[in-house]
Amino acid sequence: MKRKWITPLLTLVVWAGMYYYYLPPLNLHSNESWAFLVAMIVVALVINFWSIAKGLLFRREVTWDGKKLRRLLYLPAALLVVYLAGNLLSSSILRASAYCQLLTVQTGNFAEDIHEVNYSQIPILDSDSAARLAEREMGSMVDMVSQYEVSEYYNQINLNGKPVRVTPLEYGDLIKWFTNRSTGIPAYMNIDMTTQDVELVKLAEGQGIKYSPFEHFGRNLYRYVRFRYPTAMIRSSNFEVDDNGVPYWICAVETKTIGLFGGTDIKGAILVNAVTGEHQYYDVADVPQWVDKVYDAALLIEQYDYYGTLQNGWLNSKFGQKGCLQTTEGYNYIALDDDVWVYTGVTSIGGDESNVGFVLMNSRTKETNYYQISGAKEISAMASAEGEVQHLGYTATFPILLNIADEPTYFLSLKDAAGLVKKYAMVNIQKYHIVAIGDSVAECEKVYRNLMASSGIDTAPSGEVLTAEGTISLLKDIVSDGNTFYYLMIEGREELFEIEAKNHLEVLKKQTGSSVKLEYVVSAEGVCTVTALS
Repeated sequence: MKRKWITPLLTLVVWAGMYYYYLPPLNLHSNESWAFLVAMIVVALVINFWSIAKGLLFRREVTWDGKKLRRLLYLPAALLVVYLAGNLLSSSILRASAYCQLLTVQTGNFAEDIHEVNYSQIPILDSDSAARLAEREMGSMVDMVSQYEVSEYYNQINLNGKPVRVTPLEYGDLIKWFTNRSTGIPAYMNIDMTTQDVELVKLAEGQGIKYSPFEHFGRNLYRYVRFRYPTAMIRSSNFEVDDNGVPYWICAVETKTIGLFGGTDIKGAILVNAVTGEHQYYDVADVPQWVDKVYDAALLIEQYDYYGTLQNGWLNSKFGQKGCLQTTEGYNYIALDDDVWVYTGVTSIGGDESNVGFVLMNSRTKETNYYQISGAKEISAMASAEGEVQHLGYTATFPILLNIADEPTYFLSLKDAAGLVKKYAMVNIQKYHIVAIGDSVAECEKVYRNLMASSGIDTAPSGEVLTAEGTISLLKDIVSDGNTFYYLMIEGREELFEIEAKNHLEVLKKQTGSSVKLEYVVSAEGVCTVTALS
């Protein structure tokens, strides 16, 4: 009798080990769960093969009991039918209108929604450059480089109003995990996307990161979350820090909204304190403001492609393709109103070489705005910028979108072979022959404005017009790219006023001690640009 329990007990033990290792969600909507169920059946058949064979072939001297064999196959056959039917009934072929409604798209106003950004908020690094800088910084940390490495969990967030990429360190190997696990990972990297500064943020003693994908056993992030949320379908785990610099893991919880397997969306997020392990689930609408990424870019782009291609049904998306739009080849992130937005261009599905517009999609709320502005594709803008410096062999980063004088503009960084940013470029989206290159962002912007002005585009700064008058206490002229700029100060005031000489020739008659009356606009960078002078 005891032998009869050996194979069933072994089967249960192997199943438990499989679950502990693979950690599938206990959810019928998960393909991963169905694959795990199939694996369980296969394992059970292998372990119990001899018992099954004896029962079918040798019981009561029956050489082959076909009826019992068919009964044995009923369960996997039924599962296969349910799985195939679920996929078919969840497909966009039958549910095109439902897929089209996964994303609500609003039409936005470019000039109103996207203000001229402060240069201190423009990210000039891409993920590859940020990773290289972090590796170099880590190499200089003699006390840590022997035990830890920089992880690949780079995530762009807004921290204190600035775009940064953060990533934790990870243990160098299993032995180093064993010797350091009691204190946890002592630091994370903070890469400023605007200045290229890299900071190794050391956590307080005893406050190391103890819950992460780099841990083993119960402190492994995925196992820790799975045992507490066994039915949750975890789509992604992003590393972020709150406004006080406390590290967290943001685990996006996936749901299926169309049939059994279709209509992938996010219903909420599990926030795990990386130091203490404290955890809390939030519905999407209740996720704290400091969290920047719940929806990953791939999911947002997938949902917009459904919206753009399935408006007139699945057949039209494959054959007629009337009115079908799709996103372009890449994407980037833009910081707006303390949120991170995914930017990508929109083009016709017929392979047009230009964009018909672009979309911004909020990574925390999924709010999506479409802007109907035709112009060059991002890839074309990258090629134009690289063409301007082809003798230097620089490569362009994927562009981000800026508002310069109410003109939609691609901003790109130009990197050398070592991945370091050397120059900057601005390309007008609608008039993409206008390409400006500069050694600094400010210089690039001045060249760009001059090129637009020579092409008949009004580049006068926008904003509230202010006035100032008094006696000139300082007057200096500077020549930049063939254009003369005067900078003056007025007695009793701290502002430095910028005047472009060709637009205000009256400044040539002024000198220190002269009286002056100005009208000016303060830009997002704090520059006081003079619009009228007397």
